[in-house]
Amino acid sequence: MTTIASPAPSVAHDTFPINGTDYIEFWVGNAKQSAMFYRAAFGFELLAYRGPETGVRDRASYLLQQDKIRFVLTSPVGPEGPIADHIRLHGDGVRDLAFWVDDARTAHKLAVERGARSVQEPTVTKDADGEVVIAAIATYGDTIHSIVERRNYHGRFLPGFVPKSSPFKTVPTGLKYVDHCVGNVELGKMNEWVEFYSRVLGFYNLLSFDDKDISTEYSSLMSKVMSNGNGRIKFPINEPAAGKKKSQIDEYLDFYRGPGVQHIAMATDDIVKTVRDMMNRGVEFLSVPHSYYEGAKARVGKIDESFSALEELGVLVDRDDEGYLLQIFSKPVQDRPTLFYEIIQRKGAKSFGKGNFRALFESIEREQGLRGNL
Repeated sequence: MTTIASPAPSVAHDTFPINGTDYIEFWVGNAKQSAMFYRAAFGFELLAYRGPETGVRDRASYLLQQDKIRFVLTSPVGPEGPIADHIRLHGDGVRDLAFWVDDARTAHKLAVERGARSVQEPTVTKDADGEVVIAAIATYGDTIHSIVERRNYHGRFLPGFVPKSSPFKTVPTGLKYVDHCVGNVELGKMNEWVEFYSRVLGFYNLLSFDDKDISTEYSSLMSKVMSNGNGRIKFPINEPAAGKKKSQIDEYLDFYRGPGVQHIAMATDDIVKTVRDMMNRGVEFLSVPHSYYEGAKARVGKIDESFSALEELGVLVDRDDEGYLLQIFSKPVQDRPTLFYEIIQRKGAKSFGKGNFRALFESIEREQGLRGNL
């Protein structure tokens, strides 16, 4: 199978309109320390807090933001309960990919009618700044999609959160918005979840890659990209494919103990500046050999950026019919080899860097080999 670009529908057939990503919530072992990592290394600003001091007895949550990206880092304050159970099984990871909608009640009702499993019925929370309606449905593994309606709310984030700041002032690294979020699922389950997003949410298959597109000498995987009508939500879904050795998807599934969010891609307008800044703050990225850049110049052609700067940082480049993109992938940001990040800059391209797949996965395999997991 070759890469397939399905034409965008002339009329969005989404089950309900989605304005964009509202927030991404992580369940982590120590939210206070994780918040400091994202502030210092990624340049997020601390904006709000919810926890025992605000009347929430079982958890502590920190709201971080950079431009349009909102991260919520949540930890349990005791060893019991669903958050502690989640962390015990999965380690630090993404619990919630939340949608921003105009009508949460209708959206939840339609999703459930189309076969979604409800995790939370529409619930209204209020404070002096208004009200928010939140519902939630399940997706792969223990991941959920909250459905957030905030049209009658004028506060900073959600009722229950209070403003929080710190003498430690962070400087943004240039991250702008969430470009896409990638999920890893078990062998044979990719099409099941593709069908889920199509049937339940009305998403369409934007791109497909098989094991001929995404493979090395040792391993391969398959992937399909699901998108909503306006293109603001894009969910590539990966599953492992047969290979001589263990693929990166297999490694993730082994260490995460099941399906989950593999990586989050965040966009920037200047990837060279952003990545250099993040490296100087301690973020570790995958590297690629010099030979990659020798071939990339001929393959991609003229670009605005310096190839020497890209090679210095390890930034990959690829071109499609509409332009080119630049991308780089971090190493896992926790000791379990699970969640990592992609930094991406699009110069017209709407694809996902197919020309970089082999170099990227060979780089990942080198790291797997060092961990003894290849």
